[in-house]
Amino acid sequence: MKSPSTECMFRKGVLLQIFLYLLAGFMLFYSVMLVFTSNFNMGNLIVWILTAACCGYAVWHRRLNAWFTGSLTGRIVLGILICGAVFYAGMLVFVACSGYANPPAGNEKVVIVLGAGLRRDKPSLLLRYRLDKAYEFALAHPDTLVITTGGQGRDEWVPEGQAMRKYLIEKGLSPDRVVAETKSTSTEENFAFARQILEQRGIDAAQPIVYVTNAFHCYRGGKYAQMAGFTDVSALPAGIPLRSIPTCYLREVFAVLYYWVFRSSESGLMQNMVGILSLNKKFFYK
Repeated sequence: MKSPSTECMFRKGVLLQIFLYLLAGFMLFYSVMLVFTSNFNMGNLIVWILTAACCGYAVWHRRLNAWFTGSLTGRIVLGILICGAVFYAGMLVFVACSGYANPPAGNEKVVIVLGAGLRRDKPSLLLRYRLDKAYEFALAHPDTLVITTGGQGRDEWVPEGQAMRKYLIEKGLSPDRVVAETKSTSTEENFAFARQILEQRGIDAAQPIVYVTNAFHCYRGGKYAQMAGFTDVSALPAGIPLRSIPTCYLREVFAVLYYWVFRSSESGLMQNMVGILSLNKKFFYK
């Protein structure tokens, strides 16, 4: 007959196993959903890696736990994993909070909307969140000029900037207020080419501008705006679809770390790897 303590431990073990299998099942479902609803990107890759790790731990958690606690190597690996998880969690908090650190003052002359992908010739759900936020701001500030930015991906029928401009005009903005930038292939180029458009219109980079992107992307957006020469920049964070939160935030942590080390996605020792993971800018953009 089992003692009460043994029976209690047995029940906890069963509950843990059930929880791990449920978590692994959810991660598998989410990973498969990403295959059919999202383009390949670093965020998807991270989710797939976490899914594999979760499934592996669900199956072999007893052996892994014994190794983590029963050997020096296991304890070292466990310590590294815990420290890495704590650091990653801290970075996620930073990414989540930094998007709201620099709100617009209301005196901005220009709204720059950063691209985020199309579905054929229509803005993706993530991009519609940005466009709707930009529309609200432009409606409340009728003197602002709106620049939509983004080149044409290989699986997109038109340039992002063009589709974004059409979306805003169909919502009610005057065509004279919306200018499309259609050649950029990165956030850095979004700002650099937007600045060229402004200079052609006689608008100096020292004028106050606000850029619109999703909250997780605001920190890097502001840094790249400064790199492009804008000196008075604020951020207008848009929302994000619930299904995109894990992939976008997990990916952005690595993007921020990369920026801190190399400052630009166009340089650095990892550029070749970044090119592989994004299937190469030359392949993705026309």
